[in-house]
Amino acid sequence: MTAADTDLERRWQLVRSKGPYGLLAVGTLLSFATAELMPSTAERNAVAVLVAAGFALQLWWDRASRSRSGPSTLGTVYYVVRWAISFVLTWLNPFFAFYAVTGYFDADELMPGRYLRWIGPFACSIAVSGSQAGGLPFQDPVQWAVFAGLLVVNNVILTVVGHLTTQQEERSRARAETIAELERTNAALQQALDENAALHAQLLVQAREAGVADERRRLAAEIHDTLAQGLTGIIAQLQVVANAGDLETARTHLQRASDLARHSLGEARRSVHNLAPVALEHDGLPQALKSTVAEWGERTGIRAEFTVTGTAEHLHDEVSATLLRIAQEALSNTSRHAHATRLGVTLSFMVDEVVLDIRDDGRGFDPLAARERTTAGGFGLDGMRARAERIAGALTVESEPGHGTALSARVPLVRHDP
Repeated sequence: MTAADTDLERRWQLVRSKGPYGLLAVGTLLSFATAELMPSTAERNAVAVLVAAGFALQLWWDRASRSRSGPSTLGTVYYVVRWAISFVLTWLNPFFAFYAVTGYFDADELMPGRYLRWIGPFACSIAVSGSQAGGLPFQDPVQWAVFAGLLVVNNVILTVVGHLTTQQEERSRARAETIAELERTNAALQQALDENAALHAQLLVQAREAGVADERRRLAAEIHDTLAQGLTGIIAQLQVVANAGDLETARTHLQRASDLARHSLGEARRSVHNLAPVALEHDGLPQALKSTVAEWGERTGIRAEFTVTGTAEHLHDEVSATLLRIAQEALSNTSRHAHATRLGVTLSFMVDEVVLDIRDDGRGFDPLAARERTTAGGFGLDGMRARAERIAGALTVESEPGHGTALSARVPLVRHDP
């Protein structure tokens, strides 16, 4: 029940409890003002006694009704006695019809049963209609006709008002049930929101843990691609120096080893900041790949070519870093295992994706055969595939023993954020 409904019910209870006093007082004042309607002393004495009885009856009911609520036999007795007093008073003086009107207000509250709730207001309407027709008793047939017409009109009004009141009560009850249902729904929704918040917090913890694990794997791959590959190249150059037959060759390879050491140091420092390749610090992916392929070819002595197709785009840093790392790992694998004499790298910009193709004419291998993890701890194809999949890409490998290897990495074309 809303606050407005509660306030209305409180006011209606006030009318039912205090209304009889007020209406009886109004009838009494008007009867004294029209004392000429009661010429005999007996009638006046009867009015005084009945008025006193009416007030006493109301005082008694105020106390008796405190311990009970709703229709009851005692309420019916009170209603009938009050009606009898009001009817006799109206017979003696028509202005006491004001007191008779009281029966319209509380018949449904005092008397049980639908029949009594109808007969009570009808009995009150007899006294009211008689007062409206000129007062009881009637002196001529015209008054009886007027009384009959007024009785019909009054009861029609009572029926209409009662019907409207019933509908209003039903709507109020339905509204109260709807509000209660909404409160229950809101409580259930709040509980669901609380559970969802707890689940969300749990998912955040799990996502954070998954992110930490993923970052560890990515960091391991970055270290492998930078420090491990750089150190491998340095070792290879130093081995050449150890077996060099002349000083000029030794100096050349020592210089290459020194360059690799500086490059690896720069990569390590860069990895501490954001693990982005040094080659991408000042150049875009095409230029970085071109430089990487050229340096690799010069270092290994393998003929290496780089080609760009399509319209070059400024890619997102993560996409560029991923493709460059895949290229570096593929070049490292080729130099260690393929025994190739020629290698080609193609970077293709398409409508919605970027494709990196790396092909060599080495000895090849069986992609379906189980591969053992190297003692050096390399990540190889699994590491490259994980990198591509991390940014919603894919890696495919085509190879056959004795017929070289073709590797293709396809990733979404995500442009650089301005």
